[in-house]
Amino acid sequence: MTALIGDLLFGSRAVELLSAAGHDVRLVPSAPEDLATTTDVVVVDLTTGAIPDGLTGRGRKTLGVFAHVEPEVRERALAAGFDLVVPRSRFMREGGELVTKLAGPEAPSSRT
Repeated sequence: MTALIGDLLFGSRAVELLSAAGHDVRLVPSAPEDLATTTDVVVVDLTTGAIPDGLTGRGRKTLGVFAHVEPEVRERALAAGFDLVVPRSRFMREGGELVTKLAGPEAPSSRT
């Protein structure tokens, strides 16, 4: 899986959290042009307000993480096709479990 997180502190915490849950994580600071289609899940930090193009679809699942004080970012990410968009606080509590569900054969039907 790939974690697209520009903030180094949040990125290192996310990698630690996801690795502890058994995920092999590659941290990248910005959307790489060669983001492999084999990446099953991409975690994207949306706290900058920017939603990178070309991440959704292509056989991968996308999980967006936003600041709870910016609900409009959540709405834009869902409209862009993200599979799941959660506040940072929820991600830090449940990130490993959320990614496991997204990567599994039965992805969550709720886009909350």
